[in-house]
Amino acid sequence: MGNGFYFIAMLRPNKVFLTKGKGYHKEKLASLELALRNAEIAGFNLVKVSSIFPPHCKLISREEGLSILKKGEIVFTVMAENSTNEPHRLISASVGLAIPKAEESYGYLSEHINFGEKAKKSGDYAEDLAASMLATIVGLDFNPDADYDERKKIWKISGKIYKTTNVTQTAKGNKDGLWTTVVAAAVFVNEDIY
Repeated sequence: MGNGFYFIAMLRPNKVFLTKGKGYHKEKLASLELALRNAEIAGFNLVKVSSIFPPHCKLISREEGLSILKKGEIVFTVMAENSTNEPHRLISASVGLAIPKAEESYGYLSEHINFGEKAKKSGDYAEDLAASMLATIVGLDFNPDADYDERKKIWKISGKIYKTTNVTQTAKGNKDGLWTTVVAAAVFVNEDIY
């Protein structure tokens, strides 16, 4: 029983990094593989998880995160992916992140995909979604129908949300009809197990 508890405790990551990529191929699956390669996470066994940013977790650079991980290992991720084979069709994939000021609290990640949406709009939407979810658990009173910038001001003034950010990848469908895939991901790392 002691070993099982240790194993579960190991699964709570203490670091996370953001990454993105895009890929083009005649096969949809291969375009996803190329997008994951472009994001530099194709060499891991990716397990998608829901969108909780763990307490005491630290946002690190992609380079630092990749230096900790070992190829072939099972890696937990919150990932958004989108694909098209329609020439010139704009696609986006975003992951938003909201980190609470209180390190012992958890935060939120959110996934968002869309068609015809530019990177800023897609990224802002994902970031706003994560921040809105966090705002509801830290007790912030805000109008969900208010403009994103207005809500962002309320969150900053409150001092309860430490940081919000996003990672977004967009691409236009390949002009020759190849599959185009975009990915955005938050990749979890537990440096204590290495």
